[in-house]
Amino acid sequence: MPLALGLPSTAQSALAGRSPRAKTVLMVWLWGAPSHLDTFDPKPDAPVEYRGPFSTIATRTPGVRFTDLLPRIAQRSDQFTLVRSHITTQSGHPDGGTVALTGFHEKPGPVQPNFGAIVAKHRGQTGDLPGFVSVGRGIIRDAGRIVEGYGGGTLGKAYDPFLINCTEEGKADLPALKLLDGLSPDRITDRKSLLGQIDKTRRSLEGAGIEGWARQYQQAYGMLTNSKARDAFDLTRESQATRDAYGYSTFGQSALMARRLVEAEVPYVQLNWSETVESITPNWDFGWDTHLYNFELLMDRHCPILDRALPVLLDDLSERGLLDTTLVVVISEFGRTPKINDRAARDHWPQCYFSLWTGAGVEPGRTIGQSDKLGEHPITNPITPLMVGTTIAELAGIDTQARAEMNVLEAGTVIDELL
Repeated sequence: MPLALGLPSTAQSALAGRSPRAKTVLMVWLWGAPSHLDTFDPKPDAPVEYRGPFSTIATRTPGVRFTDLLPRIAQRSDQFTLVRSHITTQSGHPDGGTVALTGFHEKPGPVQPNFGAIVAKHRGQTGDLPGFVSVGRGIIRDAGRIVEGYGGGTLGKAYDPFLINCTEEGKADLPALKLLDGLSPDRITDRKSLLGQIDKTRRSLEGAGIEGWARQYQQAYGMLTNSKARDAFDLTRESQATRDAYGYSTFGQSALMARRLVEAEVPYVQLNWSETVESITPNWDFGWDTHLYNFELLMDRHCPILDRALPVLLDDLSERGLLDTTLVVVISEFGRTPKINDRAARDHWPQCYFSLWTGAGVEPGRTIGQSDKLGEHPITNPITPLMVGTTIAELAGIDTQARAEMNVLEAGTVIDELL
């Protein structure tokens, strides 16, 4: 069995015997690991080599301050609960990503399923859309390899996420159709031409993974030929004002796509931060991995994009009556070094990081956990990735018995303070 990152607990689930609070889970994945000191856990009284150049601002939560890069989110702190005491054990992106999204190490043993795969299997096929959709630029990865815990793991590839890419202009792209040259949602109706393209592609792929592609293709084609499913990722159905509000960044338009998928009752949506630098390495998504120019990037790009899109997303879900039944979790694989490195930036730091939680009955306007005066370690009970996954499962109605039947999230405990 893989090494679990759980903590022993004698507390019983606060949700035992209750119906699920979360009809949908929306995981906002800040791939690359943002600096907690420069966003949601600033240390203005720390020495200069720790605190960074940003000022702090008050939030709507008494006694809680964020950096001045996040004014809109700060004005909505009464809408979510902030956790400041996360820990993990892996300091590399692929390994850390797997732990963060499954609760377990990649090795020893087989890769465990993503939290989204667990929810999708538990719910089964509930409509025209897949049970687990990942919005972003393909399978999450760094320059070296993919995050192994991105998909179905031990539950099988049938529970891998259905991938949707959304450009900064808001155009949907389905990677499952990429092998059919020239095929797009607009050209899906020419079935005779389509069959010819499929046969040609099949011959070229013999012995090269055709079965896995065929399953994804069949799912994609089924969605595109179903008008109700197709509408879910058609952002042109949104008003210009709504699209403007989210902002014309990849993350902003993807967040709008995620809201539409929540509205379409997809059980689990993973919204990936996705900003790719094509000129360096194709498909290498740096995300929040700010070993260089940490402060410049946060000030000029990352925080403005997040501070625009995330508040609009939360407001949109709330105004549409979706937040009561949607659990939103904003998290990453780890934090960044409290002490500034010799390149005037910050490196990987698994010993302390943050998350935001809202919706599905989570009481908002609170702060759970506390880090030390330098932001290096939690001084309250640390919260692990396995606890995150177990809490998500419980709120989605997957109790201890259901998890045991699937052989997932073993030894996991809930984050009691959230419940």
